[in-house]
Amino acid sequence: MTSSDSDQAPPSKGERTRQHILSTALDLFVERGYDGTTMRAIASEAGVSVGNAYYYFSSKEHLIQGFYEQATYRHAEAAEAAARKEKNLSGRIEAALKAWVEVARPYHRFGGQFFRFAADPNSPLSPFSDESRESRERAIGIWRGILAESKVKLPDELADVIPDAMWMHQMAIVLYWVHDRSPDQEDTVRLIRRTAPMVARAVQLSKYKILRPLVKQAEGVMRDFLFRRPVP
Repeated sequence: MTSSDSDQAPPSKGERTRQHILSTALDLFVERGYDGTTMRAIASEAGVSVGNAYYYFSSKEHLIQGFYEQATYRHAEAAEAAARKEKNLSGRIEAALKAWVEVARPYHRFGGQFFRFAADPNSPLSPFSDESRESRERAIGIWRGILAESKVKLPDELADVIPDAMWMHQMAIVLYWVHDRSPDQEDTVRLIRRTAPMVARAVQLSKYKILRPLVKQAEGVMRDFLFRRPVP
């Protein structure tokens, strides 16, 4: 444990209540399905009033944002541990993506119900929305860490765009996972095995000057249309 970890203040009573409501909701989603779970049922199971449940989550849909937050924390921890065992970039990418599948597996049954909100471009629950920014940046940070631990040396001007692109690859895997009906989402794992070396190769090639204009164009597209970040 680092000194910063040991010095970190324990969560407040309000944060503990919020996390308890979220954990209870996710358990009920697994047991009853998303559509079969009401805010009243979540409050009752969590031992709080309905008003208190709505205080922390303004609607059942906004529990999805809490799920994003929790999932990215769990994935970051699992991905770091899994990737540490791999020696090359391809193996690290594959390990990190498989770690996400393991984290998300209990929620696959209602993943499609989550997706209908995430797919709405006007929804604050979209992974590209401003409301999802914190979870999105945390997820992108996972890929930044994967690159930092690898031996691939990228030009400074690509330090931001490559992790963004790797997160976009993860989003493509998530989309496939949502629709994957194979046992234990085995097809998603096979897709990860097939695409991880391709992504690793693309990252390695991006350091060559001849390809940098193409990479910078890709950065512009992601910045202007997906993340809507200002031009530096």
